[in-house]
Amino acid sequence: MPQLAERMSRAVPSAIMQVAEKAKKLKAQGRDIISFSIGVPNFLPGEHVYAAARESLARDSGQYGSNRGPDALLDAYLLHLKRNGFEGYERRHVCTGVGAKHIIFNAMYAILEEGDEVILPAPYWTSHIDIARILGAEIKVPYCGADQDYKLRPEQLRALIGPKTRLLVFNNPSNPTGMVYTQAEVRALGDVLVEHDLWILSDDIYNQMIFDGLPWAHLLHTHPQLRDRIILLDSLSKTYGMPGWRVGFAAAPEAMAQALVTLNSNAITNLPEVVNAAAVAALTGPQDIPERMCREFAGKRDEVMATFARIPGLSCPRPQGAFYAFPDISFAFGKRHGDTLIGNDVDFCNALLDAEGVACVPGSAFGEPKGLRISYTCKPAELTEGLRRFEAFCKALA
Repeated sequence: MPQLAERMSRAVPSAIMQVAEKAKKLKAQGRDIISFSIGVPNFLPGEHVYAAARESLARDSGQYGSNRGPDALLDAYLLHLKRNGFEGYERRHVCTGVGAKHIIFNAMYAILEEGDEVILPAPYWTSHIDIARILGAEIKVPYCGADQDYKLRPEQLRALIGPKTRLLVFNNPSNPTGMVYTQAEVRALGDVLVEHDLWILSDDIYNQMIFDGLPWAHLLHTHPQLRDRIILLDSLSKTYGMPGWRVGFAAAPEAMAQALVTLNSNAITNLPEVVNAAAVAALTGPQDIPERMCREFAGKRDEVMATFARIPGLSCPRPQGAFYAFPDISFAFGKRHGDTLIGNDVDFCNALLDAEGVACVPGSAFGEPKGLRISYTCKPAELTEGLRRFEAFCKALA
């Protein structure tokens, strides 16, 4: 048969989805499985979102829509930007997409030639690096371990920027670690970035999930002069409990926004009318559900950290956003659980799933093989039981 394009040799399935699918299969087989694997918020949007969707269906035009997005949705997103302190954006600067992942792909496609360099701090989100690899980019990975709270330092950034560097991907709050950069930390990185002419993809999709009363620091807050090369990325998925609706947003310099619109015109054409209506309602309607869920996630974070504190040898920087924790499990390497030798993070996760029915994603999927990611979005009783099993597994290692 004819061969596939060479780039497909660089395309790999999502490691997160592979773990989630394995957990689903085991559950279907009758196993009692608790999944900490996938970053699904596990709550639904308010009734006003469904009401807007039903009304849209009742008056469906059946026509193609705007490649950029309808004016009502663009204006709702512009309002959201203003709430976050980003003034001066207009419709010509913004664009919609089929989820944030679609916009990431399009933005990288618009920026990168084969061989261009992308700086991607580890731990990173899997799709960031997977998309860059598909497009033939050279990946520069500054390692940001638990000893530096999984955060990029300015000296690491400065050391990696070279003549072929085209893009920095900056995710704050972080998936997979849940860490949140302080204003001082963001300012220090911005001081480096203003010295160099490169694009910055600012992945902000967890910006409404920050705990402990912390403010959200952003490069545009500390260095507004970077605006002509920052792409703001946002989504309804996490904040509003709408991952399956697939609504992503970008705000960028006009030329970049137009490039994303052009790519939309050659791929998706437009988001469906019913999705647009639901998205407008989510952004402009009551914000009580996102606010309540943020408080709930903070309480779940506290339960996770209390469990970790009881496990000898395990360490974990305290996450202050998103809904993830990323413990360092290297204390377990070289130990056994029953007859199973734990040699690395994959062994740990496989043994944990086999022995206790708890699914986690190995840290190597995120560029940090000493850790693993726990998504603590499940129901409270499941979280408590899953953490009990996790603790029992760790304490049984010998």
